[in-house]
Amino acid sequence: MKMISFAKFHGAENDFIVTLGSETVDVDLPAAARSICARNTGIGADGWMLVWPEESGVRTRLFNSDGSDAEISGNGTRCAAAFALLQGLAYPPFISVTTAAGVKKLRLVSQEKNRFVFEMDMGAPKVEELHSTIHLAGAAFDATILNVGNPQCAIFVDEVPQNWRDAAAEAERHPRFPNRSNVSFVRVVDRHTIDALFYERGAGETRSSGTGSTGAAVSAIERRLVESPVKVLTPAGPLTLRWDSSVFLTGPAELIAEGKYYLDSRNTPAVSGNV
Repeated sequence: MKMISFAKFHGAENDFIVTLGSETVDVDLPAAARSICARNTGIGADGWMLVWPEESGVRTRLFNSDGSDAEISGNGTRCAAAFALLQGLAYPPFISVTTAAGVKKLRLVSQEKNRFVFEMDMGAPKVEELHSTIHLAGAAFDATILNVGNPQCAIFVDEVPQNWRDAAAEAERHPRFPNRSNVSFVRVVDRHTIDALFYERGAGETRSSGTGSTGAAVSAIERRLVESPVKVLTPAGPLTLRWDSSVFLTGPAELIAEGKYYLDSRNTPAVSGNV
């Protein structure tokens, strides 16, 4: 049995377990991610973030709760930045975090004890299809397909259908997305506000999503439905996005627990489906 030290954070109720990479030598990382993220037999989280110190900041590797690799999480990267500050691996106001989607720069906006607010440079989005008809759960939906460091499918609706979770689960694994996709259902409120619900690749429904909010807001701006800045209303509360030369997303990261996890292969959930 291996003991792994951890800190648990949430970024707008999108929760992550954060661990120093040096704690995971000789560990089967995908299996450990499924184990530690399990809601009943593990600590419970949407993802597991490993962090290594670098000369310019920190480097991360992110696993979804199903054990699959993820390029980036906007909320998770803020949590990694908060962890780096608390561990003395980086210093404010600017933190550099190297992700699988490239180097991301974060600016500390405020800190009150264990709660941080960061503005994060999300980079330049890449819109693949501004209007794409996708058939899900027996209905046709109007979606924007884009990449904001990870794949996004933003589905625009006047009213969110009751079976949106079924439709989102189908969209995540749609043949259009050979590597699966993050999915959001988006409703425009006014010229600077949207509502969004999220179904994340490898994690399922989440209370919020940083990259999902970015994808939803960018899609709405590109469709000329809203203008920057955009407030994204998530079930966990608002995130704020502005689009200048780059896209900047502002949101919280909060430390909620620290401890040690006893990794036991008997507690590792089996792989379900294609990860």
